[in-house]
Amino acid sequence: MESLFRYTAPASTCGYLPEERWSLEYEMVANLTPAEYEDRLEAGWRRFGAMLFQPRCPACQACQSLRVQVEQFAPDRSQRRAWQANHAALEVRVGKPSVTRAKLDLYDRFHAFQTDLKGWPEHPPKDVASYRETYVHNPPFTEEWCYFVAGRLVGVGYADRLPGSMSAIYCFYDPAERRRSLGTFNVLCLLAECARAKLPFLYLGYFVAGCKSLEYKGSFKPNQVRHADGKWRDFSH
Repeated sequence: MESLFRYTAPASTCGYLPEERWSLEYEMVANLTPAEYEDRLEAGWRRFGAMLFQPRCPACQACQSLRVQVEQFAPDRSQRRAWQANHAALEVRVGKPSVTRAKLDLYDRFHAFQTDLKGWPEHPPKDVASYRETYVHNPPFTEEWCYFVAGRLVGVGYADRLPGSMSAIYCFYDPAERRRSLGTFNVLCLLAECARAKLPFLYLGYFVAGCKSLEYKGSFKPNQVRHADGKWRDFSH
């Protein structure tokens, strides 16, 4: 791995808990290997594109890295419903990330829906260059999971495959198909793949109590969260 530059952003209003102030440490890297990134995940970092980041907030420790213990995973009732509703009805295609007009349109509709539903910040339509920079120009261990109903793209997820785990990056879906719980189904598919490949952990990113967009991660049990002392401990939410 080659570190290109590293900096910590000034504190500003938190994007997860508006009453808090957040600050993120960033590191731009090149030639990141799967083992190196897995070590960073263990240490509380995340990755988006070529940028690694971790919270360095002045007075808050609400962001906790969360990972699901794959072998012991037991779906709850709603997760079982999501699996039963989708696993036979959807076609799942796994491959290398790419950009298409269908993905751009799906991404924009998903974000417009989340803006209306949860007050996410508005953003201009995603173009080919920005989508490619965010989701396509990734390390070679990144996978794209596409979900289809009768040949129509209804969901896209991105994940990293690592020596002892997988790490979910992002997922978006057709708001018209929201009753399918495609975000949940995407996580369940990754858990099933981890079990098949005998990978003990699925990393889901940061859990933040009080943030509706992130609290769902705690429902995939059993799981562990990383504490400020660097120790991973069993979590109950």
